[in-house]
Amino acid sequence: MAAREQARHWRYPELPGVDLLRARYIRKTFVKHTHETFVMAAITHGVDVFHHGGSLQYAGPGSLALVNPETPHTGHAQGPEGWQYGAVYPSTDLVAEIAAETTRITGTPGFVTPVVDDPYAVHLVHQVLRAADEGNALAADTLLRVAVTRLLRVNGGTLPQRTVRGAGARTAARARAVLEGRLADPPSLERLAAGLGTSPFALLRAFRDTYGMPPHTWLTDARVRRARHLLDAGTAPAEVASLVGFTDQPHLNRHFTRIVGVPPGAYRKERAPGRGA
Repeated sequence: MAAREQARHWRYPELPGVDLLRARYIRKTFVKHTHETFVMAAITHGVDVFHHGGSLQYAGPGSLALVNPETPHTGHAQGPEGWQYGAVYPSTDLVAEIAAETTRITGTPGFVTPVVDDPYAVHLVHQVLRAADEGNALAADTLLRVAVTRLLRVNGGTLPQRTVRGAGARTAARARAVLEGRLADPPSLERLAAGLGTSPFALLRAFRDTYGMPPHTWLTDARVRRARHLLDAGTAPAEVASLVGFTDQPHLNRHFTRIVGVPPGAYRKERAPGRGA
């Protein structure tokens, strides 16, 4: 029987604010997107290829793909066999708390390099997922903290401050603020640029230089992020689609799956009351 893609994206109530993922993807391609949280993806089979920081990165069995918050990245398999992994997505607050208690990192903590070869850390991440599956709160919380501590000690450092400097960056920040307020009815690039007193191509360059993606890609990512929050709150996918600016539910399904890895219906089902308890 040919292997098929499968994924579960869920939360365990005893790990508040931490998303969990176990997946096998074959033809799956993640478009450029960001996360509000950290990504700790532990690869067990195949090779995950992802664009990060201007170059392609390769994470194979026994290694982890590590992505800091708000960092644009993609993802796909290197070969036809696909790739299999488990991932945890700890919040910035949790990582900061752990770093302050267990490391000497000053400022905002984060990961220095996007790929680390560490079979033991891979094992720890999968043990977190197993403990969550089994409802073992003590083990899940303990193992998560041990995994984060280990990765910060071997690959941690102070993240650069995200400061808005220069006229282009300020213009990009203003454009982002406009788009954040108009997710459901965004202006055209020409109208957005005119409202900011610049040209379309100047705005396009400034936005890409500041946020790592053009405005339309950022907008889709922001819509999906907002959709996740609404689904977390129990809103039906059909209603979510219109609230965040997608034309219909299939439109939401397509973009949501290309960024999150599962359809919005499956995502919401895992967050229904009583699931994961």
